[in-house]
Amino acid sequence: METEAALERIKAVVGPRGWIAEPAEQEPYLVEARRLWRGATRLVVRPASTAEVAAVVRICAEARLPIVPQGGNTGLVGGGVPPKDGTNIVLALGRMNRIRAIDPVNFTMTVEAGCILAHLQQAAAEADRLFPLSLGAEGSCQIGGNLSTNAGGIAVLRYGNTRELTLGLEVVLPDGRIWDGLRGLRKDNTGYDLKQLFIGGEGTLGIITAATLKLFPKPREVETAFLGLARVEDVMTLFAHARAATADQLTAFELIPRAALDLALVHVPGTIDPLAAPYPWYVLLEISSSQTESGIRALLERLLETALEENLVADGVIAESGPQARELWKIREAIVEAQLYSGSIKHDVSVPVSRVADFIVRATAGVTERLPGIRPMAFGHVGDGNIHFNLTQPEGADTAAYLARWQEFNDIVHGVVRELHGSISAEHGVGRLKRDEIAHYKSPVEIELMRAVKRTFDPANIMNPGKLVSL
Repeated sequence: METEAALERIKAVVGPRGWIAEPAEQEPYLVEARRLWRGATRLVVRPASTAEVAAVVRICAEARLPIVPQGGNTGLVGGGVPPKDGTNIVLALGRMNRIRAIDPVNFTMTVEAGCILAHLQQAAAEADRLFPLSLGAEGSCQIGGNLSTNAGGIAVLRYGNTRELTLGLEVVLPDGRIWDGLRGLRKDNTGYDLKQLFIGGEGTLGIITAATLKLFPKPREVETAFLGLARVEDVMTLFAHARAATADQLTAFELIPRAALDLALVHVPGTIDPLAAPYPWYVLLEISSSQTESGIRALLERLLETALEENLVADGVIAESGPQARELWKIREAIVEAQLYSGSIKHDVSVPVSRVADFIVRATAGVTERLPGIRPMAFGHVGDGNIHFNLTQPEGADTAAYLARWQEFNDIVHGVVRELHGSISAEHGVGRLKRDEIAHYKSPVEIELMRAVKRTFDPANIMNPGKLVSL
């Protein structure tokens, strides 16, 4: 089938509201959030139903026309950006945004891939339930993209990644067939768990069109604390104490370095410095309970008292109100925003929880030795072993020259990750940024198994080609 004929057929399937050909209108779909990549496309296609997705995919399969699935386009590894050659369609799922069902008794919701994450959180809350996936882009990212990248966020410690939050999927396969796996079952021991191939698959094996997700009891009490530490080596000891002292009701445990807070205080209005004196490291932690009068405030106070006595913590504050808790969480958001004002080489890695401090110390020493004056910003959800190890350029350095050394610093940081048996992508995915890099950190057997799965599902290589794994 000729490409032009295929494009006309696709337009007929989705109707006049379902496609964009004008270059200016296509622009938001062609560049990613950090503007590291820009692509081109023949057509942006915006289907409104699973049937339309299936029909579009069948046409593309016949025409060997590559498909780049895209959600909210908030990813950080180039997974949703089309290639520069423009011989593809971008399949944007934002019009598929219905919540099909909420079952409060089964603690599930079934939703379409284009639903914005924050809207799902709100719908769960209105049903007196909690959907716990939460991340910085939740006001614009879509659940299909969250699923395709196995997104993490601030509550993984308590509730797990998107992978753990998913009971079933509906997927359009590369030949246009629809797999209906929307089951709300916690136990289904009938062979391969096929949904797990598509979660984290970055659209390379099929297009997720809907999902059945887990809900949880809505928290009735939440307590938040901001603690100052003298040594990063004490962070994970404090974490172990916190889990034990709170009866495993710890929801979030975030590490913040003083250097990142200083940057935020300069660049992000409204950022506060909560403690009387500065400390090299901070922990922002949250505990929650689905019970009223749960006693978690007393648990947190005892934890802080013990940590002070054992010199794990130098100072700390517990939020006295919801607004004060939001001020503390704003610090976590502000340290990310502040890094936009300088050149930043970013790493999203994970190591075993017990090796977090070891990683930070060793990686910091490695990059500082290579470039004196570099400003490491090690922060993130360390309770699940995830560290965002971002490297802000030295003051006064040329930004372009600094960013040109990205691979050089990748080699240093990822080398430490490998030595500690970690992962070079904790929650952002692989996409285009790390596609070739993972070949150096996964065994040849793992890479070949990934390629074999890709060839089995998508032998024509039309599903998001060039991302995640190369054929």
